[in-house]
Amino acid sequence: MREGAHVRDSGTGSTARPSRRTVLTATAGVTAALAAGPGAYAATGRVTGPHDDRKLRGLISRMTLEEKVGQLFVMRVYGHSATAPDQADIDANLKEIGVRTAAELVAKYRVGGIIYFAWAHNTRDPHQIAALSNGIQKASLDQPRGLPVLISTDQEHGIVARVGKPATPFPGAMALGAGGSRSDARTAGRIGGAELHALGIRQDYAPDADVNVNPANPVIGVRSFGADPDAVAGMVAAQVKGYQEAGVAATSKHFPGHGDTAVDSHFGFPVIEHSRELWTKLDAAPFRAAIRAGIDSIMTAHIMVPALDPSGDPATLSSPILTGILRGELGYDGVVVTDSLGMEGVRTKYGDDRVPVLALKAGVDQLLNPPSIDTAWNAVLRAVRGGELTEARLDESILRVLRLKAKLGLLKNPYVTDRGVDRTVGIPAHLKAADRIADRTTTLLVNKEGLLPLSRSTRKNVLVVGADPASPSGSDGPPTTVLAGALTGLGFTATALSTGTAPSQATIDKAVAAAQGKDAVVVGTYNVSATSTQKTLVSRLIATGVPVIAVAIRNPYDVAQLPSVGACLAAYSWTDVELRAAARVIAGTVAPKGKLPVPVQRTDDPTQVLYPIGYGLSY
Repeated sequence: MREGAHVRDSGTGSTARPSRRTVLTATAGVTAALAAGPGAYAATGRVTGPHDDRKLRGLISRMTLEEKVGQLFVMRVYGHSATAPDQADIDANLKEIGVRTAAELVAKYRVGGIIYFAWAHNTRDPHQIAALSNGIQKASLDQPRGLPVLISTDQEHGIVARVGKPATPFPGAMALGAGGSRSDARTAGRIGGAELHALGIRQDYAPDADVNVNPANPVIGVRSFGADPDAVAGMVAAQVKGYQEAGVAATSKHFPGHGDTAVDSHFGFPVIEHSRELWTKLDAAPFRAAIRAGIDSIMTAHIMVPALDPSGDPATLSSPILTGILRGELGYDGVVVTDSLGMEGVRTKYGDDRVPVLALKAGVDQLLNPPSIDTAWNAVLRAVRGGELTEARLDESILRVLRLKAKLGLLKNPYVTDRGVDRTVGIPAHLKAADRIADRTTTLLVNKEGLLPLSRSTRKNVLVVGADPASPSGSDGPPTTVLAGALTGLGFTATALSTGTAPSQATIDKAVAAAQGKDAVVVGTYNVSATSTQKTLVSRLIATGVPVIAVAIRNPYDVAQLPSVGACLAAYSWTDVELRAAARVIAGTVAPKGKLPVPVQRTDDPTQVLYPIGYGLSY
């Protein structure tokens, strides 16, 4: 298929290919305003010159107030196509947004950004995603004074990935932290970013810059690079450079730091009691590193930090935190985007009509995914008309957003091509790079009597049991199936039996019966607690006398709850790429190289460290 921008009609499956003249005409309004002077930006998304604020201010001056308000919003929308989504997605859009399609969303609210989710059916396959992106851009550019849309997603890799196979899955942050290689982190960002870029996604809400010092953290955990602020800072900076080398805006999150919470801000309002001194030493370091690395955007957290702002407001709505500290003390002048405004943490104190106004007053530039865009959009409009917000304040944020769009090449050519998808997304070189990186992340924590590597001659028949949480990345199948398949491919005879995250007595009995006559059992564990029936399962399997190998497929803290296992590995995620790497370590085709990026405390005395940061065995 030849080069050239095109728009796929995803409703019919055919590809409508507008001429180059059509594409250039569609972007003529913004291109003409930027054509002369030093503001030159490559269509690849790489910067070739400094932005020209005069020309960007010229674009802003021609906007209506309604268009200005729209530029501040990044909104979800259901459907695989900008113009012809499935009926169920049309119904969901009408119910939640009051429009039928992405094209109608852009036309009605003139939104500056759209966020993709798998659950919103935006990310079925690479060519569909590219066609959706092109359809959104065309719909926006067809409007009077139309501007390209900044399309975003959460592609952290590991347990948070909105774009699954056949795109390349990379190890997540804590796995990369276990690998300890900034070069690997940068490579993962660069390749992952290149694939997003080919799909028309130009803003990635990654990397996570939180320092995970609380093992009970229900929302961050393995999304963090670790518990050492300096190590996390180095990995964050590396990933920022990788993503942005690929022409994708990286987004460090969640400022001012979500790593020491025991409450999930999706469902509650976390409070972090760090002193100002501790915050500076622990939480601030990765954000400082991201800013030094040239980070394009920073996401706020819906958390309260009384030492930084005693008002009781979440950081997302805090001028002392966002304007005083982030902009003033840390010197950041890039785009500030809120975490989702549909999360409970930001809705606890104020209504949905007040939240977007207060966020803008605090210093935010992009308002992400409000529960009702009609409520939020009109609230901002009223605040300007009523004098609570000035139009100049909106212009300040719009300028930052337009600078970013210009830097990413969107004002030159926002379209992507099928050929670019085929050349980039999930190609063999990228898949091999992901496997090589994963091989350096698996951490061996326990290996009694040299049980591992497992011998194919004396331990050939293997039973794989354990938790099978829903796939975080559109993988090949449940973790037990993936592990069993990988071990079989390495010369074992492996069978899979899913026992779940809370196995019943009947399920445990079934697993124990299945273990009879096996040479070894591999158990995939998932966030084992003191009262979890996963502990009962492991104990009963050990009692059979068959050697038991535990693979922690999420948090590495599981090892503290399983003192009697013959061997224990930390894989940090249940994505295919990390499970296959764990299987290679079990088989001995790869030596374990990962080192714990977080400490594991004793269960009977959490003040005592069982396995310190940097711990990890090898062969």
